[in-house]
Amino acid sequence: MSHADRRAQILSTASDFFAENGLTGPTRRLAEAAGVSQRLLYRFFPTKENIVAEVYREEILGAFKGKWFADLQDRSLPIEQRITTFYVDYLDTTLTRKWMRLFLYASLADSSMAPDYIASIVTQLLEVLIKEAAAELDVTLPDDRAMIHEMAWTLHGGISHYAIRRHIYKASLQVPESSIVAMHVHLFLAGLGPMIEACSDAR
Repeated sequence: MSHADRRAQILSTASDFFAENGLTGPTRRLAEAAGVSQRLLYRFFPTKENIVAEVYREEILGAFKGKWFADLQDRSLPIEQRITTFYVDYLDTTLTRKWMRLFLYASLADSSMAPDYIASIVTQLLEVLIKEAAAELDVTLPDDRAMIHEMAWTLHGGISHYAIRRHIYKASLQVPESSIVAMHVHLFLAGLGPMIEACSDAR
């Protein structure tokens, strides 16, 4: 096996291993799972932190499609269609069982993976999403960025929790996923104006 293929094989095993055992899983067991010696493992990845960083880059960041930013800003389509299409794809390609388990384990561990992802990807995404929604609905968002983020999280949090119920709680979900997304998006858009008013009244 070539150097590149062996490295890819170890990394693939590592992503599965950490998804099932958490980021605290010992490298000795990881090496066994990959079918290599611990010494060989460290030839490819000098430290466990190096392995975790590569898993983050490949599995967490790698699942995100940059085109989603452009698609959400395509005003030739209604905002409800844009957001619904995005979240259906996001659930299918990003909020998978492996991704959710890695992300939740990272959130519980002494790791910057989850905070970094939220800061660098999710926050930017939510700002684009809610600004596009406000533009089509002709409503004015508050100047407070933190408040804007919280408004957008009412949608993103609902979709994310659906994925948690599906992949972590292993709930028996009878309603089609597309219908769940459509419901959340419709409620968010219908409630954006009242949310803005409620925030203004509370200040």
